[in-house]
Amino acid sequence: MRSSPLARARSSVVATFGGLPSGFWWLWTAQLVNRACGFVMPLLAFYITEELHRSAAFAGTVVAVIGFGSLVAGPFGGILADRLGHKPTLIGAQIATAAGMIVLAYAHTPLTLVPAAFAVGVVNNATRPAHNALIAEVIPPEDHARAYSLNFWAINIGYSVAMLSVGLVSVTGYTALFWLNGATFLIGALLIAARVPGRGPVAAPAGTPNGEGFGSVLRDRSFVAFVAAEFLVLTILMQNESGLPIAMGEDGFSPSAFGRVAALNGILIAAVQLPLTRLYKRFPESWALAGSSALIGVGYSVLLFGHSAWFYGASIVVWTLGEIGNTPTSFAVVARVSPEHMRGRYQGLFQVAWTGSAVVAPLFGGWVIGTWGSTPLWIACLVVTVAAAAAQLGIGSRLTRRAATAPRGDGTPSQESALEV
Repeated sequence: MRSSPLARARSSVVATFGGLPSGFWWLWTAQLVNRACGFVMPLLAFYITEELHRSAAFAGTVVAVIGFGSLVAGPFGGILADRLGHKPTLIGAQIATAAGMIVLAYAHTPLTLVPAAFAVGVVNNATRPAHNALIAEVIPPEDHARAYSLNFWAINIGYSVAMLSVGLVSVTGYTALFWLNGATFLIGALLIAARVPGRGPVAAPAGTPNGEGFGSVLRDRSFVAFVAAEFLVLTILMQNESGLPIAMGEDGFSPSAFGRVAALNGILIAAVQLPLTRLYKRFPESWALAGSSALIGVGYSVLLFGHSAWFYGASIVVWTLGEIGNTPTSFAVVARVSPEHMRGRYQGLFQVAWTGSAVVAPLFGGWVIGTWGSTPLWIACLVVTVAAAAAQLGIGSRLTRRAATAPRGDGTPSQESALEV
């Protein structure tokens, strides 16, 4: 009996980390390294205002330009991934991002900074459809959810390390951080090139209509509806970068106080994501998506009851639990429902939900708080996510049933009954 807790712990570790191919772990390592040294994007506004002595309005414009470049990157990166192969596209985009970071370090005037920022937005985010499609390529379907959960874990651990390390700028200066960020993209590209297996583009099945391209993804109405529902959820989730700091500022909290409270998100993800993901996997994916989406709105609605640091902390804890369920599950669904020869395009369209919400979320949060105050924003967060969750129950059911009957690569139908509602 004494050994049973140890046996259970060993079984849990094996269930979480065991059985995945080495190629995935090299992808995971590249992701972790890139994120842990991802200093440039979070500090860019500070760099422009403090180092280059430009206005806050110009800094906001540059950040917005990166957002628009990211919007272009989803479809563009997805199309390239399907035409050239997931691995070559990912390597090329990482090398281009490394070069872009160096150019950005020496682009000091508006005429050079704005186009350089747009280019970095494009090439940096072009890595994401290829990266997510490559995970689906090297991992068997039954392990997709676990792999995307581990990838999300690496992203958040790396981000936490980067945020704790931004004080390096006082020692090294900004230019060195651009170089370090660029170097890690180059290191990631070399790791992937040397250690991650990959194949060329997958040919369309016999009988596929000529000219099938990105338009065919847009004609997949169930998938487009899925992306739209996730866009709504992500727009609410990303109030952590817009509505939440604005509201805390109006309640008298300093930026450092906001940073300490916001750090709960990364700490919680690092601590409980993996065991919580196993809990979410006990439910059909459409249920997990809907429940976690609603939980994000419930988290923000906690702020309807108080404005102390405790209420803000409780809010972050609740919506982080929803984020842990929503993000890996949604990527796994996309990988499962996308035809193999169009996996990059499907991931590219799904990336639009992320980049689009990053553009809309600050506009929405800032406008609502500026016009009516924070209370209507938290009510809207609850209403929007509950509506999106209801839609996800129906949309997710259709998509996961479709995935359960879709043929595998060997032509046999999938029998993943866990997808069924």
